[in-house]
Amino acid sequence: MTTIVIADDHSDIRRLLVLRLGKEFTIIEADDGISALEAIRLHRPKAVLLDVMMPGEMDGLQVLDAVKADPDTRDTLVAMVTARGQVADSDDARQRGADAYFIKPFSPRQVVGWLLSHLK
Repeated sequence: MTTIVIADDHSDIRRLLVLRLGKEFTIIEADDGISALEAIRLHRPKAVLLDVMMPGEMDGLQVLDAVKADPDTRDTLVAMVTARGQVADSDDARQRGADAYFIKPFSPRQVVGWLLSHLK
């Protein structure tokens, strides 16, 4: 099964995504930027759903930068799933290499559809 990392500090968001994606994908969860990056490097997922605002030493944009800078992970699909809804936020994430940008509250169906269309 295809592996996806879901990184969000809100367990309810992770749980919602796991419920929608768990039948199609193997899910690895992370609740902060450091553990997200460790999971990405360890499990080599095909895609990452990444919150921008997370506690700790790395936020989601820093994780995105690290993923896209590493030759071993730069081709990983990264979708930002965030409450930051300004156009400038989306533009910044896309310039850093984000493949998609979903604004909370988001449609789980939209996220699943995006993943299925890009991973199948």
